[in-house]
Amino acid sequence: MATILDGRKLKTKILANLKSKIAQMEEKPSLTVILVGNNPASLIYVNNKKRTAEEIGINSNIITYPSSVTEDELLAKIHQLNKDDSVNAILVQLPLPGHISKEKVINMIDPKKDVDGFTPYNFGKLFSGEIPFVYPCTPKGILLLLDEYGIELDGKHAVIVGRSNIVGKPLLQMMLNRNATVSICHSHTKNLADITKTADILVSAVGENIIEEKMLKPGCVVVDVGIFKDAAGRTRGDVDFENVSKIASYISPVPGGVGPMTITSLMLNTVELFEKSKKRL
Repeated sequence: MATILDGRKLKTKILANLKSKIAQMEEKPSLTVILVGNNPASLIYVNNKKRTAEEIGINSNIITYPSSVTEDELLAKIHQLNKDDSVNAILVQLPLPGHISKEKVINMIDPKKDVDGFTPYNFGKLFSGEIPFVYPCTPKGILLLLDEYGIELDGKHAVIVGRSNIVGKPLLQMMLNRNATVSICHSHTKNLADITKTADILVSAVGENIIEEKMLKPGCVVVDVGIFKDAAGRTRGDVDFENVSKIASYISPVPGGVGPMTITSLMLNTVELFEKSKKRL
C-alpha cells in the first residue's frame, strides 16, 4: 500500500510555525479577499481562508459585492487597495460573473500584492526562470508536500494532467526548475495512458475521475489535485484511490491532500509579501 501524502498533517505543522513567527512581529500581515456574488463554494472557500488567517494572526478582510457589480467598480476598488499600504496581499475569489473580465481584474492587481501569483508579471517572472514575488498557491503546496516526504524531482519524469493557469502551467515550470523532465497532458492528448505509464510522478488536476490503476507504473508517486462531487454527493478526486493506492509508492487523498496545502501556501504567501514590503521601506 502507498504511503499517504498527508496535507492536513503538514498544514498543521507549517501553520503552527507561521503562527509563532507572526506572534513575534510588531506589525501583522494583512490579507484582503474580494468576493463577488454568492456562489456557495466560493463562500466556503473565502470563509475558510479568513478563519485560517485569523487563527495564525494575519489580519483578514473580506470585501463583498453583489453579482451585479460593474467591472469598472471592481477595478476601481482593486486600484484603491493597491495604493493602501496597510494591505499586503490581495485575492479576488474566482469565478467572476460573466460580465466581468477575469483577465482585466487579475491584471489590475499590483504584482507586489498578488498573493495568488497569477498576474502576468509574476507569471512572466516564473516562466523566464526568475523569482516571482510569490509562487501560485496550489503548485507551491504540491512541492511542499513532496518535499516533506523526501520525494526528489531531479532527473525524474513528471507527468501533469491538466493545463490550467492555476495548476498545470505554473507547476510545469516549477518542476522544470527542480530539474525534472516534465510532460503535460490535456483534453486533446492522444493515448493518455501511454504517457501516464511513463511517469515517476503523476499530478492530475482535471476535476474528473479519470486516473485508473492500469494507467500507471508500479511505484509511481500520485498527486491528486482534482476535487468534485460524484452523483451520490461524495467528494472525489481524479484518481481511483482504492486501486491506485495498491501500486503507487505515495498518493495524496481527496480530501486531505493538496487542498490543505493550497490554503497553507496562501498564508505563507501573505507573510512573504508582507516581509518583502517591509524590506522596500
